[in-house]
Amino acid sequence: MNITDLQVRATETGLEVRLHIQPRAKRPGIAGIHNGALKIKVTAPPVDDAANRAVIEFFATLLEIPKSSIQIVSGLKAREKTLEIRGLSRSDFFVRAGLTP
Repeated sequence: MNITDLQVRATETGLEVRLHIQPRAKRPGIAGIHNGALKIKVTAPPVDDAANRAVIEFFATLLEIPKSSIQIVSGLKAREKTLEIRGLSRSDFFVRAGLTP
């Protein structure tokens, strides 16, 4: 996994991360980089926002931050999403997510 291709953008309040979601996976987790986006597997189906909730829960647990600090800002109905994470620096994100540049 070449994380230098990962598109993570610092903002005034935190950062934005591009995601590629794979719903209905056997196990949740980070599965690599897909076209500049962090590929995330979630067990939830893409129905009734279940996969979106699973993405937020996954990152809240992974990064050890409250769910209220995480918001999907684009791609609510698509596999390609942009996630806003408030109160976290780029370097903290990489360390907490276990991604080493």
